[in-house]
Amino acid sequence: MYWESRFPRLLSTKQLQDLMKEGCPLIGISDITCDIGGSIEFVNQNTSIDSPFFRYNPFKNSYHRDMEGTGVICSAVDILPTEFAKEASQHFGDILSKFIGSLAYTDDINKLPAHLYRSCIVHGGELTSLYEYIPRMRKSNLENLPDILKESNSTKSKYTRLVSLSGHLFDTFKINGALDIIEDAGGSFHLVKCQVGQSADAMSYSELEVGADNIELLDNIIDSLTSIANPSEDDEVVTKNTNMVSLKFGSFQNGDVKLSDNGGKSAVLILGAGRVCQPATELLATIGSTTSHQWLKSCITSDYCEKNHVHVIVASLYMKDAEEITKGIPNATPAQINVMDDESLCNYVSQVDVVISLLPPSFHTTIAKACIKLKKHLVTASYVDDSMSELDEPAKDAGITILGEMGLDPGIDHMLAMKMIDEAHARGGKITSFTSYCGGLPSPEAANNPLAYKFSWSPAGAIRAGRNPATYKLRDEVVHVNGDDLYDSATRFRIPDLPAFALECLPNRNSLVYGDLYGIGNEALTIFRGTLRYEGFGEIMGTMARIGFFDAQVHPILENGKKPTYKSFLLELLKDDGKNLIGTTHIEEAIAERIISLGLCKERGTAARTAKTIIFLGLNEPEEIPASCQSAFDVTCFRMEERLVYSSTERDMVILHHEVEIDFPDGQATEKQRATLLDYGRIKNGRTTTSMALTVGIPAAIGALLLLAKKIKTTGILRPICQEVYEPALEHLRAYGFKLQEETE
Repeated sequence: MYWESRFPRLLSTKQLQDLMKEGCPLIGISDITCDIGGSIEFVNQNTSIDSPFFRYNPFKNSYHRDMEGTGVICSAVDILPTEFAKEASQHFGDILSKFIGSLAYTDDINKLPAHLYRSCIVHGGELTSLYEYIPRMRKSNLENLPDILKESNSTKSKYTRLVSLSGHLFDTFKINGALDIIEDAGGSFHLVKCQVGQSADAMSYSELEVGADNIELLDNIIDSLTSIANPSEDDEVVTKNTNMVSLKFGSFQNGDVKLSDNGGKSAVLILGAGRVCQPATELLATIGSTTSHQWLKSCITSDYCEKNHVHVIVASLYMKDAEEITKGIPNATPAQINVMDDESLCNYVSQVDVVISLLPPSFHTTIAKACIKLKKHLVTASYVDDSMSELDEPAKDAGITILGEMGLDPGIDHMLAMKMIDEAHARGGKITSFTSYCGGLPSPEAANNPLAYKFSWSPAGAIRAGRNPATYKLRDEVVHVNGDDLYDSATRFRIPDLPAFALECLPNRNSLVYGDLYGIGNEALTIFRGTLRYEGFGEIMGTMARIGFFDAQVHPILENGKKPTYKSFLLELLKDDGKNLIGTTHIEEAIAERIISLGLCKERGTAARTAKTIIFLGLNEPEEIPASCQSAFDVTCFRMEERLVYSSTERDMVILHHEVEIDFPDGQATEKQRATLLDYGRIKNGRTTTSMALTVGIPAAIGALLLLAKKIKTTGILRPICQEVYEPALEHLRAYGFKLQEETE
């Protein structure tokens, strides 16, 4: 597929080498795009029609022109699209040759038929007037976009505004008129984004950052641009639809806002403009204000916060996403960045004191290397993987801290656990049991569907995560649970401090690694980490899995060209010819009975709840399944994304609960300690901030604040499992308003 350097590779050389060492049965790859060293990194050459293959040996990292021997056969014929049948090429050439000669020798293209005139891009060695927008826009591409945080220069406009144009911009050449208006008035523009429609019916889209040296001139330019979107009746019309252009305007930006002139403020760069970003931005941007003084007055950073302000830059691949986050937040500036562009990334990192990465983990190593190079601290909410761990010594050499796992899970779970464990060890105690439970759930009033669950993120990711194998230790015995059996391993669970919640717990991946991480591997007989759901979730999802709703293979009934309905697909999965499920007025009972008769579920209550879920998701409806759904997994995820979503007035909920059992020497009584976090999403002025966003974003922001205030001295790769981090972090979390309850029996 199409690939750019800003995206992760589909398959890197190292990934292939690791896979092949594990016995991966990959035989060959056909890279149709022929991106050398691109999405398929080890494709380092093009091949020809006459010699279409080469062999790559990942074990020796060597290339061969034969097809015999160890390795992967690769095809990368870059002229493959030109390999039409000879007859087709001859036919096309015969037609084209009838007029191509006279067209090439035309002196005056204005005499050509209109459709040919409009198609002439170059004449006499120069671009025609209709296409003069090409060099103008090329000179103003994203690479040359002026950074609002750089030192000003003589060519930069003081005031800017983002203008989004959509419509038939290029086939009607409306884009020329827009650029003329801007330049004739003495303004400037910079191309931020451009998407060209790929057919006569498709719209094009461009974002321009329009600039001027005074606000009145910028207003006049905007007014003139509006006339393009609202042509008069006398204007020449190509067609009623193609002449329409839609404009949207972003907020004004004063070009004088630069970090170099920020009055000594500290600065934080937040990479990523998703849901988690907003709470982190608001917390850091209000440092030094009256609001921050009130809740931070008892914290270790209070002195710093009384004397300092923090400027926050929110940077995203798309400017409009960053603008949505920063809108209405003082001391916060939006920016556009491609983190895979090293020069652009380093430019932003160099201007701040701390970087927070809220991007996917695959980007963290690239960002961390830039921070090491420029000696800037970094905070992430993601797990510290091997590639990040390898940067421990380089980070120490640079004198910086890379603070990972600073979110909820991982994050707050580490902090609460290590506080109890360290305190127990300090008193001479030994941890005999450590159990931890965490879950993002709908609040009770929002758990209003048969599954009692809703998605604030991708259903596909959540379902896949729920089918991972798990390992834990129970009473000194190691227990393994296969991914296919995970839902069926759910156990009922009650939190003593929250008796009203009827919950269940599913084992969460490999709990044993936390024995080493927390220093209790040699003493704890039980180490268990689980994911919380409302009671009944596991048995319903397990039954749906056995029916086949989560199968990822392409299903014959969903293959290209076929147009099944949800109902016909359900009949296929339940192996029903229609005799049992068609025509009945009691569809729920019929589905439940069919599930029982197929041996997919033993409990009638579970079968009934599964049937309710199937009906709630609309998987029995006569509506046609979208062509994009090729597997049962696709169909289920699509329906869940439609039906299991939060409304604007519904809140999510986060529960985190630890239980630790401690034995003490000299006949002292055994203790059982509990720590619980219960948090709900907030709705303020009609805007919802999810609890998940708060419990991930706020810890990351607190990590950045502790680094700004120089309260974390240790350099290298850190997690919030050391007292230097978790003690002040928990203090700030409580001050912010999170209810962290601790009890001892």
